[in-house]
Amino acid sequence: MAMKVFLVILLVFFLMRGCSQDKDMPVDCSDLYNSGQTVSGIYSIYPAGDFPVWVYCQMISDGKDEDKGGWTNMYQLTRNRNYKLRVDLEDFQGNKAFAQYSSFSVDPEADGYELHVSGFTDGGAGDSLSGHNGYKFSTFDKDQDISPLNCAKRSLGAFWYFKCHHANPNGWYLWGEDATHYAIGNVWFTWKGYAVGMKSISMKIKPVS
Repeated sequence: MAMKVFLVILLVFFLMRGCSQDKDMPVDCSDLYNSGQTVSGIYSIYPAGDFPVWVYCQMISDGKDEDKGGWTNMYQLTRNRNYKLRVDLEDFQGNKAFAQYSSFSVDPEADGYELHVSGFTDGGAGDSLSGHNGYKFSTFDKDQDISPLNCAKRSLGAFWYFKCHHANPNGWYLWGEDATHYAIGNVWFTWKGYAVGMKSISMKIKPVS
């Protein structure tokens, strides 16, 4: 039976703890899976070499995946291997769609965690992420977008904003459609526009073979 491994990520700050490491420590969830860990759950990986990062590894069998996820150190992870990205979305009517990108990485903190994403494949959601390519990650207190305004404050989120967004997964959680909270919700513009919040948005990365 064909098996796949995905690492699910949410855009929140990562947790790191100091520890010694040997050459057999896993870099990502695929290493764990290949070593025999086939149950989804919380594991420690070592993308930076010397520091463990606690993540939720999502093991997928025959396309049937499980829910939830955790953040990992994206720069340390993606600097050493090539990864693709899949964004899964679900609305409050139970409709699902996805967008997939054949290449995904982020730069180090010194470069603002700049996003690099390309190779879009449509799974019904449309491409709301490519417009964010080449932009730095902005938060309320770290405005790195190119707008004269603070996009993180304006959009009530944190993301790779430009002026400001087509996707806002960390925005205000809207319970479906709410035009009074236009463009500040957890939206994916090319699928449902700026007034419809998603029930769930998950971003998953997988090593490119």
